[in-house]
Amino acid sequence: MLGAVLHAPGDVRVEERADPAIIEPTDAIVRLSATCVCGSDLWPYRGVEKPDGPAPMGHEYVGVVEEVGAGVRTIRPGQFVIGSFWASDGTCELCRAGYQSSCVHRVLMGTIGTQSQLARIPLADGTLVATPEPPPADLVPSLLAASDVLGTGWFGAVAADVGPGKTVAVVGDGAVGLCGVLAARQLGAERIIAMSRHAPRQELARAFGATDVVTERGADGVAKIKDMTGGLGAHSVIEAVGTQESMAQAIRSTRPGGHVGFVGVAHGVELPGEELFFSQVHLHGGPAPVRRFLPELVDLIWNREIDPGRVFDLTLPLAEAAEGYRAMDERRAIKVLLTP
Repeated sequence: MLGAVLHAPGDVRVEERADPAIIEPTDAIVRLSATCVCGSDLWPYRGVEKPDGPAPMGHEYVGVVEEVGAGVRTIRPGQFVIGSFWASDGTCELCRAGYQSSCVHRVLMGTIGTQSQLARIPLADGTLVATPEPPPADLVPSLLAASDVLGTGWFGAVAADVGPGKTVAVVGDGAVGLCGVLAARQLGAERIIAMSRHAPRQELARAFGATDVVTERGADGVAKIKDMTGGLGAHSVIEAVGTQESMAQAIRSTRPGGHVGFVGVAHGVELPGEELFFSQVHLHGGPAPVRRFLPELVDLIWNREIDPGRVFDLTLPLAEAAEGYRAMDERRAIKVLLTP
């Protein structure tokens, strides 16, 4: 099969990889209908994370089950399925508590690589969610978004305690931040402030439910949020970048007693203890337990109540994955869908 492999920073190649096979009785083999490039894939692409030799890429996926292991009970060949970027058994104590991304048997799908034509999905019963029937083509992008960015943005909103009557600020205008805006609207936020400097992303944020757009960053961005909230700060802030500046901006934009949901993959972030002590904000986040939300998100998409697939503004064949990485790295695209 064909699959994307990162050989070095900036060097993505689509090449022949071995077809996956059942290894554990709980595995499934899925023929992918669509996959994509994630903002987190740009960390190794830019050399911020150092891959140890050629590494398969990709962790978002939807497709049709071709084969299942002898131990799989709820997933069967022929079903169209969506899975999280963490494979999880669904039965351990942490899974039952809703934190499947910390499952004691978890497998990071990025180590398997789903920017490919086929993929082995470990722990299929706990990881995959099937649609009621094969979806129409126009729903596939939204179902693919549920595999990561929608579920991650949703977790960011839940972790930030978004709810009716609240003012929400979203730091980050990538696909996760935009899906955080969508989630905040669905969860009933009264005011949603998207922090963005890019007109196409601002437009999509407003389409997803943003009531305001703030272009300032850093201290200026914090001052703007405070000015818009009577000097107090937002009730809820979703941090969807993962840098020192974005985390500081998120915390400082939150009112005492408010909540920060941080879902940007952290790189070089250090939190000053004294500032945290006096801020009196709640912090919760980390790798999103997407599997917790998948059934609800699939239902919302299936019933056409939400359309998160709009975050994909460039579609390319898998063979052109390298161009997809370049487009996202250069911010010419919000998120790139790849067709195997």
